[in-house]
Amino acid sequence: MKTLLIVYHSMTGGASQLAQAAAVGAASEAALRVRLLHASDAAPSDVLEADGYVFATPENLAAMSGLMKDFFDRCYYGALDRINGRPYATLVCAGSDGQNAARQIERIATGWRLKSVAPALIVCTHAQTPEEIGRAKKIGAEDLQRCKELGAALAAGLVLGIY
Repeated sequence: MKTLLIVYHSMTGGASQLAQAAAVGAASEAALRVRLLHASDAAPSDVLEADGYVFATPENLAAMSGLMKDFFDRCYYGALDRINGRPYATLVCAGSDGQNAARQIERIATGWRLKSVAPALIVCTHAQTPEEIGRAKKIGAEDLQRCKELGAALAAGLVLGIY
């Protein structure tokens, strides 16, 4: 049985909702094990045991969150040259554009020699004031559906051996 690992960090709930939606979509494949782990709980062994990945992060100060960076820092060398060619996708919950957070994950995935299966899916909340930035996020149904579809597509590709 193939395993899809979804690693996320979320401070206001936005990226968590994206990750959970992707997990729901991926769970539509009965022949796939879906593991949803908070970034602080994910270890190199989790990365090595998975056949594909979804990385979900908020954009904080034009970058991925510190705990997502910590996940990559802790796991990078333990997985280097051991997960080459595995598929991945990125989800970003952003207040403005999210491009730099997506770019950071893309650079790390390139170092891991992972295969991107879709452009980064960026959901922009347009939170620009201190109050809006710190407020709990409610992601809209259309954006959650896009995340669900991405999870389902990645899962199907894993099960069918496309990736």
